[in-house]
Amino acid sequence: MVGSAFGPDITFLGVDRCDLADRASYADADVVILGAPLDGGTNYRSGARFGPSALRQACYLPQDGSRPSLALRVDGLKDLRVYDAGDVPLYNGDIAQAVRLIEEDVYAIASSGAIPIVLGGDHTIAWPDHTGVARHLGFGKVSMIHFDAHADTGDISNGSLIGHGTPMRRLIESGALRGDRFLQLGLRGYWPDEPVLQWMAAQGLRSYEMTEIVARGLPTCLTEAFGIATDECTGVFLSVDIDVCDPGHAPGTGTPEPGGFSARELLDAVRRICYELPVVGVDVVEVSPPYDHADITALLGNRVILEVLSAIARRRRDLASGTTWDPSQPLLEGREADEQLRLIAEGEQARRRGEGVPRPHQH
Repeated sequence: MVGSAFGPDITFLGVDRCDLADRASYADADVVILGAPLDGGTNYRSGARFGPSALRQACYLPQDGSRPSLALRVDGLKDLRVYDAGDVPLYNGDIAQAVRLIEEDVYAIASSGAIPIVLGGDHTIAWPDHTGVARHLGFGKVSMIHFDAHADTGDISNGSLIGHGTPMRRLIESGALRGDRFLQLGLRGYWPDEPVLQWMAAQGLRSYEMTEIVARGLPTCLTEAFGIATDECTGVFLSVDIDVCDPGHAPGTGTPEPGGFSARELLDAVRRICYELPVVGVDVVEVSPPYDHADITALLGNRVILEVLSAIARRRRDLASGTTWDPSQPLLEGREADEQLRLIAEGEQARRRGEGVPRPHQH
């Protein structure tokens, strides 16, 4: 295992490093972050090989291994034991080899009992990412919730069975993922064509195109998808293609499609999924820094990962304590003011009453 292959050799926001060749180095891990800097599967514009590096460092706060969530009142980087295993050493010219290497590393993480969070890379990696988890938990036992503008269920792309437009078909054909436990949200635009759509229908996929989501509401569609994803499955894999968001919110991606989610909608949805469902694996893909502007896309991808970690930490805390997180709770409710804040408050009250406030000099 190496550090970052395409950028500074740093870990995700400063978390501890581990070595997948040394199982003891992550034996106590709740989550292991893994970079998969592959963009050899793209069929339009590349650059996602630089995604893992951008996702690790896109933040204006210190790289100190701590990120307290204002909304969830947890620190996902501290309340969970999070390690970063660096990038899978890939040669983009051999995509078949890359898929094998990624699957082995994801399997190593999942079989240790930790949740793998894979930083892409193009969406080709969803095939080995989900398969590595399914090898541990059982083929057909891990559903998938897939955020994307595109279905990624093509058969052959530019003469190849492997690419970022085909990973979901490969997963379903292999038996790792049941077609009727595969939920897609955010589809739109002008692909796939009718034969691919007919194949999808025959496999029992549930695909929420943007028109349906707008008509019914995203929360309603998510709730419906949750019921399907947890039926006869022991865990849920979350795959987030950043192009599910409108290019105005995520310009740095390989195949932008107008008319998608807002950044807020994506973050809220990811938070719900990781709080309400037994998430056993995650990937965030298609962040392409060469096409980004002012780090807009990298920042969003970084925050998607933080929402994942924060919501998992909140879910575990609530399961252990028997509590339930209330998203409508005001930010300051239940927070104890320290002595300095008390003095400030008392001083302000005195000022309002005219007590102890210096009077202006009389001339």
